[in-house]
Amino acid sequence: MIDWDDAFDNTGYIPGAEQQPAIWAKAAAAFRDSWRSRGLLEENISYGPDARMVFDLFQPKGDGAGLMVFVHGGYWRRFDKSYWSHLAQGALERGWNVAMPSYPLAPHVRMAAITQAICAATEGAAARVPGPLRLSGHSAGGHLVPRMMCEGARNQQTAARLEKVVSISGLHALEPLVSIAINDDLRLTVEEAQSESPANLPPLPNVPLVAWVGAQERPEFIRQTRLIEEVWASASAQVSAVYDPGHHHFSVIDALVDAHSPLTNAILG
Repeated sequence: MIDWDDAFDNTGYIPGAEQQPAIWAKAAAAFRDSWRSRGLLEENISYGPDARMVFDLFQPKGDGAGLMVFVHGGYWRRFDKSYWSHLAQGALERGWNVAMPSYPLAPHVRMAAITQAICAATEGAAARVPGPLRLSGHSAGGHLVPRMMCEGARNQQTAARLEKVVSISGLHALEPLVSIAINDDLRLTVEEAQSESPANLPPLPNVPLVAWVGAQERPEFIRQTRLIEEVWASASAQVSAVYDPGHHHFSVIDALVDAHSPLTNAILG
């Protein structure tokens, strides 16, 4: 019998996991200071009525190539945009604008409301930046960005600009979460888990999805990556999977600071 709480436990299997949020926050704050001093950062742009419905917009030097939106993780219950600013570096060096939203968290809102918040954040950022649109997200964010490719989470104008989505260590089938401890906060019913799972929904045609996961992650995250690839491929979607050697759930996103890393290339190439 599968122990689903253990299957989704990343921190229990990564040495030093408890110190990692402070490391992210320090790097992110230093990066914001640097970009703010150059006049290339707009902070706390509102995209909705909730206090957490704000995003930061990092601008490249010179004309922008388009917009990348990065959606953070935290099991839909933790963190905000302030922990991840440094992950904009690679895309900025490639000439892309980068939007990083915060969003309302469980248990204050349910999963469908989080989905709609990311939809609103994407539309709000896209309204400020012309050109092509790329979406990326990590962990819970890796669930939310392919969800933007499905019915009920997009508008026609934004969908027309969307060129690629990269889900990093994403959760694509939420049904196993119903039986584990974090569902005390998420409050998912079986029906909600099914309706908010990208693997259960038809994706946008002609928009590629890359499902990217660390090869040293928990087996469930690798299974979830394989699942979305197989299910969406069977629906004739443009989908591929990458199992990044040597990386676990936390280290896999570090490559976003490198303008020419394979992960950055997967999003912007």
